[in-house]
Amino acid sequence: MTTSKKKAIIMDRDGTLNKDPGYVHKVEDFELLFGVIEGLNLLKDDYLFFIVSNQSGIGRGYYEEKDFWDFTNHLLSTLEENQIHIERVYFCPHHPDIDCNCRKPKTKFMDDILSEYKIDLDGSWMIGDHPSDVQFGVNAGIKSVFLLTGHGKKHLHELEEKEIEPTIMAKNFLDAAKSIKNYSHIS
Repeated sequence: MTTSKKKAIIMDRDGTLNKDPGYVHKVEDFELLFGVIEGLNLLKDDYLFFIVSNQSGIGRGYYEEKDFWDFTNHLLSTLEENQIHIERVYFCPHHPDIDCNCRKPKTKFMDDILSEYKIDLDGSWMIGDHPSDVQFGVNAGIKSVFLLTGHGKKHLHELEEKEIEPTIMAKNFLDAAKSIKNYSHIS
């Protein structure tokens, strides 16, 4: 076993990898966003992939944990069919009003990843479409990409209001992957 550290891409799920009409959880509603497969293929030789997702729909009673896993497992199998492997999926099932330690931008799941994997934080990224994704990256000590897919455009003003600054802003996942590759070559 190698002891060298690996770089990681930590991704939100809904609005980042798959379309998100709001509390998406039914397999029949699954649809990958533009550029996800191509972008992940660009990055897969250099990064380990993880999903970290807030799933307040469970805490709100809109769907159950089983629905979350059915949808997520369909996503994972679609990615595997394209030779893309996700190391682990972490999710917060709590209502936003619950003071838990796992809801992004809190970093419990980053701590969990670091306890299981040797990760190079300086070379790692968080990709998502919410300010909480970018803040998670900041809090975890990794770079971040704010996507304008999903809910990104709707929440764009919140970045400025909350003075949260992503490393990169991208119009879609493929652009994000290309920017990460270019950023890595520059730095």
